[in-house]
Amino acid sequence: MNSPNPQDSAASAVICSAKGCRAAAVWVLAWNNPKLHTPDRRKTWLACEEHREHLSQFLGVRGFLKDVVTLEDWEASAAGR
Repeated sequence: MNSPNPQDSAASAVICSAKGCRAAAVWVLAWNNPKLHTPDRRKTWLACEEHREHLSQFLGVRGFLKDVVTLEDWEASAAGR
């Protein structure tokens, strides 16, 4: 697999995790599957405005959804670690 060129804005764009969606991500859905992950582990899906609710419901019904934050807040939090 080739690494995307960081200079290429299309390659570095953060896109929605919904199947077939190519829209820019605005939200981070943090989740974990308690049967597979330790309680402090967080996996992430990214969502555009249109798919945030659908993806949240999908994870929520299964009891996996832990947090929904803006991508901007998530990145700021990660930078402060």
